[in-house]
Amino acid sequence: MAPADAAAGWLRGALPLCVAAVLAEGDRHGYALVQRLADYGLGTVRGGALYPVLGRMESDGAVESRWEAGEGGPGRKVYRLTDAGRVRLHDEIARWEDFSRAMERLVRQAGKELS
Repeated sequence: MAPADAAAGWLRGALPLCVAAVLAEGDRHGYALVQRLADYGLGTVRGGALYPVLGRMESDGAVESRWEAGEGGPGRKVYRLTDAGRVRLHDEIARWEDFSRAMERLVRQAGKELS
């Protein structure tokens, strides 16, 4: 598996957490979410990955959306993290930190074994 493929797989698994973290900064439409994720160095997230995640998050009550008029163009859907989404994000951050520490230990040990 190529390094870019592995990173894309990791991002797919973490995308709901990433989206919630960006929405915690403020309301955003889809393209602005994609731009912000790229700003964080997560690469390009395609709509085919983003919008299903947003739909599931909306169905779960973590996100809500509204339509806003576009500036000289068509309207766009803007997403907002709900109070329930903020609680979930807080919990997921704690779980991510535990997972991240475990992965760091594992990878560090594997690096020692390879040396």
